[in-house]
Amino acid sequence: MKDRGQACSCPERIPSWAKKNKRLKDLHLTKTGLRTLSLASVCEEARCPNIAECFARPTATFLILGDICTRGCRFCSIRKGVPAPPDPREGERLAQAAATMGLKHVVITSVTRDDLPDQGAAAFAGTIRAIRKLLPGATVEVLIPDFSGRTDLIETVLRERPEVFNHNVETVGRLYGSIRPQASLKTSLAVLRTAREYSCDTVVKSGFMLGLGESKEEVAELLEALSRSGCEVVTMGQYLQPTAAQVPVSRYWSPEDFKRFSDIAKNAGIRYVISGPLVRSSYQAKEVLEEVRRNRIGVGKDGTCL
Repeated sequence: MKDRGQACSCPERIPSWAKKNKRLKDLHLTKTGLRTLSLASVCEEARCPNIAECFARPTATFLILGDICTRGCRFCSIRKGVPAPPDPREGERLAQAAATMGLKHVVITSVTRDDLPDQGAAAFAGTIRAIRKLLPGATVEVLIPDFSGRTDLIETVLRERPEVFNHNVETVGRLYGSIRPQASLKTSLAVLRTAREYSCDTVVKSGFMLGLGESKEEVAELLEALSRSGCEVVTMGQYLQPTAAQVPVSRYWSPEDFKRFSDIAKNAGIRYVISGPLVRSSYQAKEVLEEVRRNRIGVGKDGTCL
């Protein structure tokens, strides 16, 4: 019988290792800077537990294309509905904010924009160009939606040569119908394969949450699938119910479980694994990229990225 745990959504039952203190001063200073330039961060919109730590550095994962999503994933606290038209100067403001913050590694993500003909691909590309112009020494990481699996849109972003290309699978395949009804694991894995085949220079990354009802066997299967899709970096973290409107936590996996899943990932062929209860997809992103670069070999005779 597969081990899927038991429901555990009551706030008083949240384990101590799944909680993090907030430093209000650090939060305020970085939030003020973002608001001054009319920018949003996924750190705030998705209620990330590491927001104080990251804002204190300072660093942030910038959210482009507005703060309203066209999809209804049941784990996510970002607002759903009809978004406003894209702001053509958003990329320039983001680059200015990154320069003001002195960032060396800039992480960009977005809400899903199924309403747009290009689903926001051009906005990602334009933002990368704006960063390159203002911060030529900075590295860039993109965390993209699935673009409905369209290769032309994925390559629009890849042509700008982001150092890291991230697309999160979020959960195991069985749970997509109830957790991500407008997406599919098959599509997400295809997005990652497209990025891997495009260039060995780009670091391909993905991540998912634990605690939505998955079994250990399903996690192992997902890690195998990510490895076959060319992922070299995978993040795993505990799902924490953002508000009462989102799906409740099914299980709190222990820190020891996360260590075991990390071992499974490495045995599956994934070189870099960031696994822990409070890990999120962009957690310590700059440090992860630096480690990948230190250990990279190149391209094998068969074209395999090494």
